[in-house]
Amino acid sequence: MVIRRFSDEMKKRFGGKVYRIALSSGCTCPNRDGTLGTGGCAFCSEYGAGEFSFPDLPVKDQFERGKRLVANKTRADRFIGYFQSFTNTYGDQERLKMLFRETADIPEICALSIATRPDCLENGMVEFLSELSGIKPVWVELGLQTADDETGRRMNRCFDRDSFEEAYRRLKGAGLEVVVHIILGLPGENEEDMIGTAEYVSGLSPAVDGIKIHMLQILDGTAVAEMYRKEPFHVLSLEEYTGIVIKILKMLPPETVVHRFTGDGPKKTLIEPKWCWDKKKVLNYMNGEIAKA
Repeated sequence: MVIRRFSDEMKKRFGGKVYRIALSSGCTCPNRDGTLGTGGCAFCSEYGAGEFSFPDLPVKDQFERGKRLVANKTRADRFIGYFQSFTNTYGDQERLKMLFRETADIPEICALSIATRPDCLENGMVEFLSELSGIKPVWVELGLQTADDETGRRMNRCFDRDSFEEAYRRLKGAGLEVVVHIILGLPGENEEDMIGTAEYVSGLSPAVDGIKIHMLQILDGTAVAEMYRKEPFHVLSLEEYTGIVIKILKMLPPETVVHRFTGDGPKKTLIEPKWCWDKKKVLNYMNGEIAKA
């Protein structure tokens, strides 16, 4: 099985290793502030996946601090400015445009990666990001998580598949690169449901540029954690998760870059799956199984 791995593609594209630096835009989400709902997605922590950023600092200072933190892990001298937490195109559009311009102006940043929701992409922002991508590559990361709207409702996602697809087509029509996030192991979903989400993503036209595959992480303080405590649901083992990931990798279009096929959450709040705690062991096992597939 041949897959297009993110690290290999970045070396081809930028001539060497690159490393993501988590940055905060200071945004929230419409299903947190009461516009669409409250509490956020059921699996989302109070930090909105921004545990590794420094939201109280100006973006240049965030970048410098992030760079120092990863200095012992990588010799990379080129970085991706990764706006990961919450919904990074939601709020004051002019402020956000200035923030993204400022980030793109940092010489060591070779690309911007901006995570958002499909219902928070105003036409003016899409046009701006398209223009900015002419200066430095811009990836828009869309959190689909599941193609099943009933699961999405249970997870308090507050948008449907049609909304996702409409946003996806507008982004691709503007010439932007799109990375789609999916989560395996959501409560109430079986393997057939998870594969169904992957089939949907694999069938998007134009083909999706990138994919991030995550295992559901049950984090203390989230609605999913409360669900699990009240009525425990099945948590995929590493072996089960890896088997499903391999099936998904086999169905991806050849154009799609695999940005991630696992992830590590904050150890102090991770309830399950405990196998996520040992990232090196997980990656070694998964890479070994993928090599045999």
